[in-house]
Amino acid sequence: MIRVVLVDDQALIRTGIRALLDAEEDLTVVAEGASGRDAIALALAHRPDIVLMDVQMPDLDGIEATRRIIADQRLAGTRVVMLTNYGLDEYVFNSLRAGASGFVVKDTEPAELLQAVRVTMQGDALLSPALTRRLISEFATRPPDVLPAADLARLTPREREVVTLVAHGLSNDEIAERMVLSPMTAKTHVSRSMTKLGARDRAQLVVFAYQSGLVAVG
Repeated sequence: MIRVVLVDDQALIRTGIRALLDAEEDLTVVAEGASGRDAIALALAHRPDIVLMDVQMPDLDGIEATRRIIADQRLAGTRVVMLTNYGLDEYVFNSLRAGASGFVVKDTEPAELLQAVRVTMQGDALLSPALTRRLISEFATRPPDVLPAADLARLTPREREVVTLVAHGLSNDEIAERMVLSPMTAKTHVSRSMTKLGARDRAQLVVFAYQSGLVAVG
């Protein structure tokens, strides 16, 4: 069961998303909030797998709330998926800089929202299907200052190839197909690469790939 804390300052939005999530056998909303401060308090109280949170909220916005959640060692097992009405803009970049693992625009199809939550839980998501892979390259030109430089010498040649494909936006299944591997083997390579580089999730893995010069923008 994937446990979700849902945070949005619009009650109608929360009601709709909660109904969607709770209708699934493997998803449950354990708490709701209306501000960034609510998100932090509820995350600490419930230790959810996912905080599904709006970007723009009163009191404390979702980006700052994400930054504080990710920085709290007590919430090391919690991932943040951001919700917004917007697509390719500073909200996306700043959310990823803050440590968000996923990003979903609110006009996405219900099935895509459900899939985004599930694959983010698996560590296999970076962005909403509604956003283009071009964003990965755009983000990589402005990486977070807080991330250390990655030492790619720690990776095997196969792992370097896998990281390159991750940086180009491929999912584990797509990597498996491209490299003629089983999906489980591809997932193992991705996980080992993240561990060796100290990457919290695929978003950081992508940034490391560009920072190190393994992948060039464009």
